Amino acid sequence: MSNAEQTIRCLAVDDEAYAAEIIAGYINKTPFLELVGATSDPFEALRLVQANQVDLVFLDIQMPELTGIQFLKICGGKCKVVLTTAYPEYALEGFELDVIDYLLKPIPYERFYKSAVKVRQMITPAAAPAPVHLPVTDNGYLFIKGDNKNKFIRVEYNDILYLEGLKNYVSVYTGTQRLITYQSLREFEEQLPKNLFMRIHKSYIVPFSKIRMVDGNAVYIGDNCLPVGETYRSEFFRKIRE
Repeated sequence: MSNAEQTIRCLAVDDEAYAAEIIAGYINKTPFLELVGATSDPFEALRLVQANQVDLVFLDIQMPELTGIQFLKICGGKCKVVLTTAYPEYALEGFELDVIDYLLKPIPYERFYKSAVKVRQMITPAAAPAPVHLPVTDNGYLFIKGDNKNKFIRVEYNDILYLEGLKNYVSVYTGTQRLITYQSLREFEEQLPKNLFMRIHKSYIVPFSKIRMVDGNAVYIGDNCLPVGETYRSEFFRKIRE
């Protein structure tokens, strides 16, 4: 089945009915998503997931009868999950349970759509582009802090698609995984070689080699569309023209 024909069956789960309806509205306006339902009952949601009627759940964390984290542990990876919450402190635990994304309320449609695209890429992945081999600068890799004091993960420069800063932690996206680390984007900006990487927004650092197109104030890396912030715009376009 082609990407154009396949839709992703989605469920919105939130103990506040109006919040579930907002997500349901977003699902309905996204062409490749199909709304299965919107519910404030996590047990009803579990029944739908266990019956294999759902591909993707947009899941609230703070629910009185069954928390989102408990839901994740029970459902055991039977579907993809994007967490929706007003509480950023659950992000790391959520990613350790293999959620696709973590959306902080209030959720703008643009941010919702970005998560939906990530799920589509995982469910119906496009052919991967040929890898770009960069000249090795410094050591050609860096170590990022893991989830405990003495854990460090080696990441090759060539593997990095982009870095996204989210309050007190950073997501490092590679071609195969997302790594979460409690470091600041500023630390990465200082550590990464300036001839290979550039900060284009208060929330994003990108490698020049992975940019497939620049259109106005948008940078495209694969199917990801990242904004160029006003503060960084002049320097970014100067480097692009060079």
